[in-house]
Amino acid sequence: MTVDAHHHVWDLSVRDQDWITGPALRPLRRDFTLADLAPEARAAGIERTVLVQTVTVPEETPELLALAEAHELIAGVVGWTDLTRADIADELERLRALPGGRCLKGVRHQVQGEADPRWLLRPEVRRGLAAVADAGLVYDLVVVPRQLPACAEAAARHPGLTFVLDHLGKPPAATGGTEPWASGVRALAALPNTVCKLSGLVTEADPATWTAAGLRPYADTVLDAFGPDRLMFGSDWPVCTLAASYAEVLATARELTAGLGAHERTAVFTRTADRVYGLAQSSS
Repeated sequence: MTVDAHHHVWDLSVRDQDWITGPALRPLRRDFTLADLAPEARAAGIERTVLVQTVTVPEETPELLALAEAHELIAGVVGWTDLTRADIADELERLRALPGGRCLKGVRHQVQGEADPRWLLRPEVRRGLAAVADAGLVYDLVVVPRQLPACAEAAARHPGLTFVLDHLGKPPAATGGTEPWASGVRALAALPNTVCKLSGLVTEADPATWTAAGLRPYADTVLDAFGPDRLMFGSDWPVCTLAASYAEVLATARELTAGLGAHERTAVFTRTADRVYGLAQSSS
């Protein structure tokens, strides 16, 4: 039994993905639907998933919740809403009242696209983070290494909110470097209300030449920093298809964690995601 704690879907006739630009991302400029994912996920032994937002428009999250309502594979949704809106608490309550609202488990903003490396620490953003915590949701961090210090400061200021670091904080795997990423990850992991996703590595590396051996230093860093009980597998499908198939991503994650004991591997591939996102509660 395996949980995929991070994937996306999109239908370009319903919602444009304006971040898909340039020749490197051109293969992603088509529809990727749950009908495409489900056979691959089932073949890989995936029992449930977490569907994650891609665009910062208010219409997307209700669409993702409706998908979760209609498809039992999706046990959780990490959606988007404007953290700076004055009525953020009311908006989170409204989303939870929608079809599939019980599957809303977290909120994410594309912080990686913010020019201000301390965006998370702005007063209006911190008010939003407090509302997310009060709602019993988690906050997913999609950031680049220069933003990791602000992530650690935000997590320290909001001890009642669980912060989930997506894609290991986007290490410089394409160049083989580690700093300042590794120091930033360790500082974040020192805070007990932080968790990390073992996801997105194959596309942070060179998509054409990556190897599991080349990814190992980054996986080992987060395993050492967070430990298996605060690490969870995510495929990052379909973005991962730029570099690897769904089956290859899962096989690579298993190879990178092969040195763990059986109980620890269960944490990475099932238990951490279930606990952090409360996935069992979605199906009850």
